[in-house]
Amino acid sequence: MRKIAGAILIAFFISAGILHAQEKPFVHPGMAQNRQDLDYMKKMVLAGTQPYKDAFERLKSITPLSFKPQPFTHISVGSYGANSQGGSQLSRSADMAYNCALLWYITGDKAYADKAIEILNAWSPVLWDFDDNNAKLNVGLTSYYFLNTAEILKNTNSGWKAKDIEQFKRMIVGPYYQTIKDFFTEANGNWDGSMINSMMCMGVFLDDHVMFNRAVERFYHGPNNSGITKYVYPSGQIQETLRDWGHVQLGIGEFEKAAQIAWTQGLDFYGAAGNRLALAYEYTSKYMLGEDVPVYGIISVRERGQNFRDIYEAIYQHYQAEGIEMPYTARVIKEKTRPKTSFALLTSVRAPAKIITPHHLIVLKVPGNVILQAGALNTITVQPPVGAIIVAAGDSIQTALDASVSKGKWVVLAKGIHTLRATLRIPSGVTLSGEGRETVLMLSPKVSGKTIENADKDMHDVTLRDFVLEGGLITGVEFDPNASRRNRSYMSAPPRAGVEFQADHDNQMHNIRFEHLTVQNCTKNGVSVRGGQKVVVRDCSFNDNGANVIPGGGLLHNLHITHSNNIDVTGSRFDTSTFGSGIDVSFCNDVTISDNEAARNKLSGILCT
Repeated sequence: MRKIAGAILIAFFISAGILHAQEKPFVHPGMAQNRQDLDYMKKMVLAGTQPYKDAFERLKSITPLSFKPQPFTHISVGSYGANSQGGSQLSRSADMAYNCALLWYITGDKAYADKAIEILNAWSPVLWDFDDNNAKLNVGLTSYYFLNTAEILKNTNSGWKAKDIEQFKRMIVGPYYQTIKDFFTEANGNWDGSMINSMMCMGVFLDDHVMFNRAVERFYHGPNNSGITKYVYPSGQIQETLRDWGHVQLGIGEFEKAAQIAWTQGLDFYGAAGNRLALAYEYTSKYMLGEDVPVYGIISVRERGQNFRDIYEAIYQHYQAEGIEMPYTARVIKEKTRPKTSFALLTSVRAPAKIITPHHLIVLKVPGNVILQAGALNTITVQPPVGAIIVAAGDSIQTALDASVSKGKWVVLAKGIHTLRATLRIPSGVTLSGEGRETVLMLSPKVSGKTIENADKDMHDVTLRDFVLEGGLITGVEFDPNASRRNRSYMSAPPRAGVEFQADHDNQMHNIRFEHLTVQNCTKNGVSVRGGQKVVVRDCSFNDNGANVIPGGGLLHNLHITHSNNIDVTGSRFDTSTFGSGIDVSFCNDVTISDNEAARNKLSGILCT
C-alpha cells in the first residue's frame, strides 16, 4: 500500500511539472488582436480599403479629443441601471479609452495615446469599489475595454509611464478582480460571459496564468447558466431566449469576446461543443431577421428585429476563415450592422491565414438528437376512453383517483391550474392524464414535500401523461426566471419534489409509465422511481429539477431510478438540473436509454452507478 501511494505522489509531481513546463508565455499584445492583426488592420485603413476606411472615419467621428473622464471612488448601480452613481461615467470612459488606443495605433497621432493614458490615469488612483445589484456586471462590461486599451499602450511607444502602469495594475487586482473572482452563478449567463472575457484579459495583462486559466475553466465548465454549454442549448437556443433579444445579443457577444481572446492566445473556444457559438449566432440572426426557430418554452418578441447590436463581425470573420457557413449572420452584417459599424469591425480584423472559396464552406447543422416535441404538448396525445373521470381545476383529484381504483378508469385533469394542499397518492391500475400543457398540477405555495407518491409499496399498472407538474412556487411564463420567486439556487428554497414512487424491495412496483409528461422546477428530484419493474419514460421533459436543498447539491436530479429492472427511457429531455444530473441510474438491470437530450446539467448528463 505504501509503494502504491509513493507511485501516485511521484506521478503527481511529474504531471505537475509537465503542466508548468507547457505553460507558454502570453502573446503581447494579446487580447482582441495580436500585433499582426493590428498591423494588418492598420494597413487596410491606411490603404483606403473598404469597409475598413469608412469604419475608421466613423470611429474618429465618435471619439472627440475633448472628452474629459469623470472618475468616481465608489461605483454603485442598481438593477437595469437604477440609482446609478458613476456607472455611466465608467462605461463611457472605458469605451473612449479603447477608441483612442485604436486610433493611436492606426494613425500614430500621439494625441490619441495621450487621451487614452489620461483616461486610465484618471480612474486608476481614484476607484475603490463597486456596489449594488450591478457591481459584477459593471466590472464585466468595462474591464475588456480598459484592459485592451492598456495592452496596446503598454506594448507600443505610447509614453505611458511605469509608475502609472503599476497604479493601473493595482486597480485591476484590487476592485476589479476582487469583485468578479467568484463569478455570479445565480445570474443570467450574460453576466458570467462578461466576467470570463474580462478575467482572461486580466490574466494576459498581468501575465497571470492562474487567473487566465480560472476563466478558461469557467467558459467550458461553468455551472447553471455560466459556461458555453449552459448558456447556449444544443439547438442554438440561448438561455435568455424567453427573456428578450437585447440580453441574448449581449450574452453571445460577451462569450464571443472570450473566444476571440482565447484564439489570440492559441486556444480554440470557437470549436467548443460542436461550434456552439456559431449555432447561437445563427439561431439569433435567423429569428431577429423574422424567421421561425425551434424553441423550448414561449419565445420572447421583445426587441426582436429592433436593435441589432454590433457583435456579428468577429464571429463571422472567424468561422468564414474556418470554412463554416453562417448565412443568417452574413445577412445581419450586410443588411443591419455593416453600414453603421466602426469599433466592432476594426477590432474583428485578423491577419489573413487562408482563403476559403464558397464551395468549400461547411453548412452548420443543429445536432440531430435535439428533442423538440417532448413533454406535455399543446393538445392531448391519446384520447381517454369513454367513461373517464374528468376533474375540473379546484375539484378533488384524490377523490377521483380513489373512486377509479375498482373501476380501472382514467382520471383526466381538465385544463387549468390544479393546486394541491397535500401530496397526491396514486393507487394501482390508474392512468392520470391531463389535456396537454395547459393542465398544470402543483403544490400550494404553502406546502413542501412530494407532489405525487405511490399509495402502496406494491403499486402496479400506473401511467402519468399529458400534463405539467410544476415544482415552483408559481407557474407560467416569466420575463426573467432567474429573478423570480421560484429561483432554486439557494439553500433556503423549499424542498419540493415532483413524482416519488418508492418501494422497500428491488422491483417491488410493476408497470410504471410516464408519457408526454413535463416535470419542472422541483428543488428535489423531478421524478424518482425506487424499486420498480418495467419502467417506461417516453417523450417526456424533466427539466430544471434538483437544487441545493437537503440532503444537498449533487444528490437530486431530473430523473432518478434505483433498484429497478427493465427500464426504457426514450425520446425525452433531461436538461438544466442546477445541482444534479440529467439522469441518475443506480443498482439497476436491463436499462435502455436512447434518443434523448441531456444538456446543461451541473453534474452528468447520464450518471450510472
